[in-house]
Amino acid sequence: MAGGVACSVDQGTGAPAVGDSVQIGIAVDIPEPWGGLLTRRRLAAGDPNAVPAHVTLLGPTEIPVAALPAVERHLARVAAAHLPFSLHLRGTGTFRPVTQVVFVAVAAGISECELLAAAINAAPQLRRELRFPYHPHVTVAQDVAPEALDKAYEDLADFSAMFEVDHFTLFSHSGQARWQPRRDFRLGG
Repeated sequence: MAGGVACSVDQGTGAPAVGDSVQIGIAVDIPEPWGGLLTRRRLAAGDPNAVPAHVTLLGPTEIPVAALPAVERHLARVAAAHLPFSLHLRGTGTFRPVTQVVFVAVAAGISECELLAAAINAAPQLRRELRFPYHPHVTVAQDVAPEALDKAYEDLADFSAMFEVDHFTLFSHSGQARWQPRRDFRLGG
């Protein structure tokens, strides 16, 4: 997740002040040892947006801070209604020439990610127009030189990882620091 929205911060708690907006995102983190490997690979590509490896369920979305409790209640209902699932990452793909992105592909768990993303986006506070159809993936290079994109694509062509997804995470970004995990939501209640 990358980006941010400026807002004032309560000096006592360090939290965004009530009435301001905050940028949120929702993702499935990639566990170790694969998460660190993919994050390091993105950094090695020179990606200015490098963040810990993840599968995005809701991209950066600005909401009023006052809406966070309702959003968290919605996310708890979504998580309770979806069972844990296996996620298999395998090989690489690219969105070029439309966007300058190379990613590790989701080989299994696609429909589960799609269903989660659709359910999350059903909340009125989270509905937004998407520039592209939802496609679960793990970005490993973005907006870097074509040679760096090619190298990431080739270096991770044989990548494979399989793990259980038992939760997703709500992240927030106040504009003052990097994306911070706010709360995990366990699948299946």
